[in-house]
Amino acid sequence: MSLGPVMLDLVGTGIKPEEKEMMLHPQAGGVILFTRNYESPEQITELVKEIHSLRSPHLIVAVDHEGGRVQRFREGFTRIPPAAMYAEVYKSNPQEARRLAERFGWLMAIECRSVGIDISFAPVLDRGLGISGVIGDRAFHSNPDLIAELASEFMHGMQSAGMAATGKHFPGHGSIKEDSHVAHPVDHRPLNEIMMEDVRPFERMINYGLAAIMPAHVVYPKVDDKPAGYSPFWLNDILRKQLGFQGVIFSDDLSMEAAGVAGDFSDRAKTALNAGCDMVLVCNHSEAAGRVLESLEDYSNPASQLRLIRMHGRHAVDRKQMHASVEWQQAVELVNKMNESPWLEMEV
Repeated sequence: MSLGPVMLDLVGTGIKPEEKEMMLHPQAGGVILFTRNYESPEQITELVKEIHSLRSPHLIVAVDHEGGRVQRFREGFTRIPPAAMYAEVYKSNPQEARRLAERFGWLMAIECRSVGIDISFAPVLDRGLGISGVIGDRAFHSNPDLIAELASEFMHGMQSAGMAATGKHFPGHGSIKEDSHVAHPVDHRPLNEIMMEDVRPFERMINYGLAAIMPAHVVYPKVDDKPAGYSPFWLNDILRKQLGFQGVIFSDDLSMEAAGVAGDFSDRAKTALNAGCDMVLVCNHSEAAGRVLESLEDYSNPASQLRLIRMHGRHAVDRKQMHASVEWQQAVELVNKMNESPWLEMEV
């Protein structure tokens, strides 16, 4: 059974019979985990193992575990600083900022891999301009080239831990105040300005080997009247053809307010897939997820299936051996020193 184009979620810390049925549907391809699914490292390890055992190739298990305020698992996991911390260090010591980004990208990824998780949707490649509250300190920098410089180190750390990286939110969410979770963000800038500023980190990261990208639920009306995640122009003409991206395109969550412009959940999924997404996320609405699976009964995209299989985690990691390793201990010590700074008190 190949991987389908739908990523589902779970209500609690175990798998309900109806959830298992959906995960066995041919059009399911992944599961994203949230804080509500987590009790302990031992519990989440068993949950991921159960998800992986359901089919072959196994479903992709994902999580939003960037660090800072977006870190789904806390107790039993190291508290990773927000991305903005690297920009602060960079002011006085660029080399140290790059080292920290690589080490903390590795640490985030190795701890997720130690419980079996395939991917964390990171890093954020949006510009930190002080405009977007939902981005805020999740951004590495305001300068596009420095974003790519720091994010590439974070990505290399992830890769060395056996995890593929996902850059978000293409072509850029940092210049818009509205939060696409609860509003309909619109960016009125022309294409050339967006390409020169916000798209540059994505372009450089693609050249560095970025495996996946997640588009924004943002409308850029001077470019297209559709949000980027529903736009063939952004996903095919710009991302695939102009930038040469050959990796996976994940939609952002289709339950977000800004995603509603495409109609009901089934229409949203079809619109995103037809625009160029390889996999769509349907979260926090199990009934809608079931309808999406049914609506895609006849959908098939062999190219997407080949791309998605590359997102599986590599190098099985034993949690006890990880804790005993000097590399992990030194990385945790480094984090603890950084956690004494005020950066992690910025969470909202």
